[in-house]
Amino acid sequence: MSEQASRRQGAGAEEARPEGVSPVIEVRDFAKVFRDFWRRPRVTAVDGISMSILPGEIFGLLGPNGSGKSTTMKTLMGLLRPTSGSIHVLGRSPRDILSKREIGYMPEESYLYRHLTARETLDFYGRLFGLDRATRRERVAELLELTELTQAADRRVGEFSKGMARRVGFAQALINNPRLIFLDEPTAGLDPIGCSRVKKLLINLRDNGKTILLSSHLLADVEDLCDRIAVLHKGRIIARGRVGDLLKKTDKVRVTFSAPPAGRLAEVVASIRSSVGDCPEMDHPAIDLERFFLDVISGVQDETVGADAGVRLPLFLKYGGRSS
Repeated sequence: MSEQASRRQGAGAEEARPEGVSPVIEVRDFAKVFRDFWRRPRVTAVDGISMSILPGEIFGLLGPNGSGKSTTMKTLMGLLRPTSGSIHVLGRSPRDILSKREIGYMPEESYLYRHLTARETLDFYGRLFGLDRATRRERVAELLELTELTQAADRRVGEFSKGMARRVGFAQALINNPRLIFLDEPTAGLDPIGCSRVKKLLINLRDNGKTILLSSHLLADVEDLCDRIAVLHKGRIIARGRVGDLLKKTDKVRVTFSAPPAGRLAEVVASIRSSVGDCPEMDHPAIDLERFFLDVISGVQDETVGADAGVRLPLFLKYGGRSS
């Protein structure tokens, strides 16, 4: 059996759940069929998937266009009804209005009221969640600082660039101190520094007890962020598991050490060949392009940027902080 086939072999089965841990999201045999005016089946968008998402993890939902990702996320948020199967979100039906108080959502496109300022936008969403005036004022100020929008807080969002609008969208997804956060393409429209900051922020949120379900076509971001992933294709899960396990090439071993002198390196290679009967592949370890970019930029700026920049969560977002 090939390594790729071995990875896919368990695609239809759930991983063992830690004992005593209740999932934040539990999906069993979920299917969604879209019908025409005459109620005839037209498209099977999701075809009997099952998965569990545990507290305090970042779970990635991947797949090509038309694979069922958006339909799955919309159904988990109660925007669509499943055709069959069962779905529980935070222990309730996804259509239960009580579950909405503990959910944050940032869609792929940030549809904001253009005539409102960033401050007014966040205050508006705080009102929707029933936050009192003092709490709204405090959280809005903290979220503006967290998303680096304090200087633009009183500008109308209709004047914002796409990246700035995305930051407002991200801030509104946190205003209610959600236990569960849905993110659709969270780094779309952001420059590399903004992407790095958002990724560090998401990791901090996870480490403080938040559960995050994200969908993204930027696979490098998924690899950096996600604890586990599920890959959908034509409405079915074709691969799932922990990212490190899925990407690991178990038929090879890499050994890294300081580069020896040229003559000594030839002796090392000859010794390995005589021991294992094969000549090893050799290369130099490399950082990824994002890390290179951030290092170059930080070298010409006074402040540390990107992944090294401090991302301090407001108290209300921290594990054990004040609830909404």
